[in-house]
Amino acid sequence: MALYLIKDLDDDYHSRIGVWQITESEAELRGLSSIPSDELEEISYIKSESLRKQKLAVRALLEAMFEEKVYLNHHDNGKPYIENRATNISITHTDKYVAIILNDNEEVGIDCESLDRDFSAVEKRALSEDEIEELEEDANERREQLAIYWCAKEAIYKRISLFGVDFAEQIEVEDFRPRGEGELTATFIHKDGYEEEYDLEYMTFDRHVLIWVVG
Repeated sequence: MALYLIKDLDDDYHSRIGVWQITESEAELRGLSSIPSDELEEISYIKSESLRKQKLAVRALLEAMFEEKVYLNHHDNGKPYIENRATNISITHTDKYVAIILNDNEEVGIDCESLDRDFSAVEKRALSEDEIEELEEDANERREQLAIYWCAKEAIYKRISLFGVDFAEQIEVEDFRPRGEGELTATFIHKDGYEEEYDLEYMTFDRHVLIWVVG
């Protein structure tokens, strides 16, 4: 069992994060949780083995985070929810890790990315001119900055759960310097001009960035 982390966050919201490292075979992951037959059938139609394993690892992580059996479903907009538990949930997955954040009272968002990903497209379509100006010249530092920018914006996007969000124009992340872990501040600008400020936290591990937002 590759449970990497379960952590109760030191925040005012009593949030909990879980991280699962995908080291098992697909068959092993299937055996780690009791998944309803209709979910298994849906997963079996996914062509990518990596994505099938990510979906199965999410179920295994849920089993580790809850004492009782829970049932995962998704709204029409793709946002996940637990059918038999009144808790807010956000999910993220990469080829190597899946992560979940839970909070019984506040909306949440979480995102994870590998630092080995090519983020050149992110810079072009998801960052504002001001954010691009803050990027470092050093390639490694620039890659980590881009990963954090992208994960922060994705986490906020999952938190607000709105269609048609322009990441470059509507989500502004304040200037930061990567430090392995830390806090970020970002602003979401609604299309009517109304602004909401969010505080995020992040950590880096095994060449991955994980960022979450609560509230």
